[in-house]
Amino acid sequence: MEKIKRNFGFGCMRLPMQGEEVDLAQTKQMVDEFLAQGFNYFDTAHGYIGGRSETALRTCLTSRYPRESYVLTDKLSGGFFETEADIRPFFARQLAACGVDYFDFYLMHSQNAENFQQFKACRAYETAFDLKAEGKIRHVGLSFHDRAEVLDRILTEYPQIEVVQIQFNYLDYDDIAVQSRKCYEVCRRHNKPVLVMEPVKGGNLVNLPKDAAAVLESLHGGSPASYAIRFAAGFPGIMMVLSGMSNMQQMQDNLSFMRDFQPLNDTERAAVSKVVEIFRKQNLIPCTACRYCVDGCPQQIAIPDLFAIMNTKNIHHDWNADYYYEDVHTRPGTRASDCIRCGRCEQICPQHLPIRKLLQDVAKEFEK
Repeated sequence: MEKIKRNFGFGCMRLPMQGEEVDLAQTKQMVDEFLAQGFNYFDTAHGYIGGRSETALRTCLTSRYPRESYVLTDKLSGGFFETEADIRPFFARQLAACGVDYFDFYLMHSQNAENFQQFKACRAYETAFDLKAEGKIRHVGLSFHDRAEVLDRILTEYPQIEVVQIQFNYLDYDDIAVQSRKCYEVCRRHNKPVLVMEPVKGGNLVNLPKDAAAVLESLHGGSPASYAIRFAAGFPGIMMVLSGMSNMQQMQDNLSFMRDFQPLNDTERAAVSKVVEIFRKQNLIPCTACRYCVDGCPQQIAIPDLFAIMNTKNIHHDWNADYYYEDVHTRPGTRASDCIRCGRCEQICPQHLPIRKLLQDVAKEFEK
C-alpha cells in the first residue's frame, strides 16, 4: 500500500471505445496524463469490456512504464473458475494479459452470500494467500455487493483480508438495498482500508435531474462529479476512490479537484442531501450500468441501456427516449418484452434489482 501516491484511482471498466474496441490512442493519452499528474492506481478485471480491459492496460500502461511506477489491481471473478484447480491457470492468464509478473492488489470479485460459498468451496481465498506468499500478489482483498452482515461474516472468517472495495456514494449511503454506510462501518470495525467503486453511481450522479443539477450549480463550484467523488473520499479510512473515466475531458475534470483534495464542507454536504431528496422523489431505477446482467442474458437484451432510457423518460418526459428505445438499443428479439424471465440477470445484479419486473415496466412504457 506504500506505493500508492494519491487517494484517486483509474477504474478501467469504462475505457474510451471505438465501436466494439478500446480506443487505445485515447487510453494512452489518459494513462500518460494520469501518471504525469502524480496519480498511479489502476483497477481492472478479466471480464471488463469483454476481456479487453486487461489487454488495453498492457498496451497503454505496463508495456510503456516501469513496474514500480504504477499500482495495478485485478480480480478473481466467479464466472472464470469451477474448481480449485482452475484458479492458478486463470491467474497466470491474467498476469500475461496485463503484461506483469505480480499484482499489487488481487480482489475476490463481487462477493455476496451466494458466490462466497463457491469461493470457499474452491479454496479461492487460500489460493490467493498462497500466491501472496509466493510474491505474485502484494495484497489480497475483496470487492463486495451484498448486505453488511454478509461482509461482517466474510471478514470474520478471513481476517487476513487486507482491503475491501465497496459501492459508496451519497445516493446509496443510506439506501436499503446497497447499504453503503453499513458496509463502510463493518470495514471500520474490522480495521480494513476501503476502496470505493461507483462514486458517481454509473453516471447517475453526473447526469442529474434538472432541479438536482440546479442545487449543485448554486454552489458556484465544480462539476456534479466533483461533489460525488469528494463526498466518497472525505470519510476516514477511505484509501482510494475509483472513477471509470471514458474520455480525456472526464479525466481532466476529475484530476482538477483530486490533485489538491478537499472534503465537502458543511454547505456542500447540505446541498448533496437536497439532491438525494430530489432523487428519492423521482422514482428512478438505481442501475449503475455495470453490464454484468447483459453477459448472461440469453436474449442479449441491453438491460442497462433500457433502464437508462426509462430514467431519461421519467426525468425529461420527451420523445427522445422513445427514439433511442426503438432505433438504437433494441432490435427484434431483444426488446424488453422478449425477456424469458429466466432470472440469470437478477442472480448477478450487484444492486439486487427486480430486473424481470422492471423490464415489464419498460415494455409497458415503450411498447404501447
